[in-house]
Amino acid sequence: MSDVRGTCRAAGLGATVVLALAACSPSSTTGASVPNQGYVSGDGSVQTWELDERGEPVSVAGATYQGDLVDTADWVGDVVVLNTWYAACPPCRAEAPTLAALARDRADEGVRLLGINVEDAAGAALAFERTFDIPYPSIDDSAGTAVSALSGTVPLQAVPTTVVLDRQGRVAARIVGLAEDSTLDAVVDDVLDEVGGP
Repeated sequence: MSDVRGTCRAAGLGATVVLALAACSPSSTTGASVPNQGYVSGDGSVQTWELDERGEPVSVAGATYQGDLVDTADWVGDVVVLNTWYAACPPCRAEAPTLAALARDRADEGVRLLGINVEDAAGAALAFERTFDIPYPSIDDSAGTAVSALSGTVPLQAVPTTVVLDRQGRVAARIVGLAEDSTLDAVVDDVLDEVGGP
C-alpha cells in the first residue's frame, strides 16, 4: 500500500482538532462528516506499512487525567496501540469494550494501550473510563500536542483513529473510525509476529 505519510498535517486546539482532522483525506481511506453529529466518522478502513516503509520512531507524551506522566518512548520493545477519543463520540463508546479487552488480554504479550483524548475535561473523561472499566491510561490532549506529533507521520482523519506502533515505536498500522475487535486483533497479531524489532 502506498505510503501516505506527510500528505497532510492535522493541527488545532481543543474542538478545532476535529475540524483539522476532517481536512486530511488521503485517497486510500474515506471519512464522512455528518452535520451536527459532533465528530468525523471513519469507515473502519485499515492501512498498514511494511517494515521498509516505516519512518522514524514516534513518541507520544502527556499527562493523564489522574496526573501521571506517560511517554510511549518508555515502551519501546512493546507493541503500542494509540487511540484518539472523547466521551461523547458514539463510535468511541462503541469500541471502548474492544480496547479495554485488548489491554487486559494482551498485556502479557507485550501490548500496551494509550488513549489520546482530544476534547474532554477531566470529569467527562474519568466518567467514561469508569463506565467502560478502561484499564489503560489516557492523556489529555485538548491542546493538540500528541495529535500534531502523530500527524507528521500518519494522517489522522477521524475520531476515533487507532494507530499501532511496532516494537521500535514506528507507525505500523492505522484504523480510521471504529476498530472492530477481529480487525484490531489481526493487526496487533501481525505486528507482534514481526521480526526485526529491537
